[in-house]
Amino acid sequence: MKLNFSLTGKTALVTGGGGVICSVISHALASQGANVAVCDLSEERATAVAEEIRSEGGRAMGIKVDVLDRTSVEACAAAVQEAWGGIDILINGAGGNKPTATTSGDRSFFDLPEDALTWVFNLNLLGSVLPAQVVGRQMAKTGGGCIVNISSMAAYRPLTRTLAYSAAKAGISNFTQWLAVHMNQEYSPNIRVNAIAPGFLLTAQNQYLMQREDGSPTERGGKVLAHTPMNRYGTPEELCGAIVFLCSEEATFVNGVVLPVDGAFSAYSGV
Repeated sequence: MKLNFSLTGKTALVTGGGGVICSVISHALASQGANVAVCDLSEERATAVAEEIRSEGGRAMGIKVDVLDRTSVEACAAAVQEAWGGIDILINGAGGNKPTATTSGDRSFFDLPEDALTWVFNLNLLGSVLPAQVVGRQMAKTGGGCIVNISSMAAYRPLTRTLAYSAAKAGISNFTQWLAVHMNQEYSPNIRVNAIAPGFLLTAQNQYLMQREDGSPTERGGKVLAHTPMNRYGTPEELCGAIVFLCSEEATFVNGVVLPVDGAFSAYSGV
């Protein structure tokens, strides 16, 4: 028996593709042979990642997209379909948090501004629902496809301070399971919807919470490391194997799953 993780001949649309995590995921998909549409709110970042992929011999295009604007998502999907004939894989990678939606010594739960909460809720949840609607409609017509969402450890256990982010990522896990069932029952048994739940990685959105300017862990960062049995942060590259697996022919019976990639954080009770 020979395993097949190749994505040759497949076309992937990656939202948030210009970011730290999804730029690496875009490179990984291209390395397995996929045509990759790197889609990001910043056209400059999307184009730069696509150029890097092409310089390495891959096939990629950069497209500006606002995942909270259906018209923008539809235009993005249409451009990908025109270039490569269809979309086989959707990676819903757009997301993030902001300090004003996070409690702190200076900002209590009672004072969290509505606009900040709405921004985080919408970007992380609606920003995955809208692309899934647009691309999922095309998958329903062709009878096949693969959607991968990005959940979080915050969906397993709400993390202190990050109210909106934790709630939105819990919504992503629930949405992943719901959509997997819905697409199979209503449209095709060959459409799969899964998610990964990354453990703790140092990114621009959370570094201020985890690490001091001198590189030492904050109190919160120390707790994270103490509750991660592997005793370290993960890297974006370490998410790629799970993504490629979920998109490949080796995962054709894997559906409705939220796969932790977390150094055993979700398995550890603290005792």
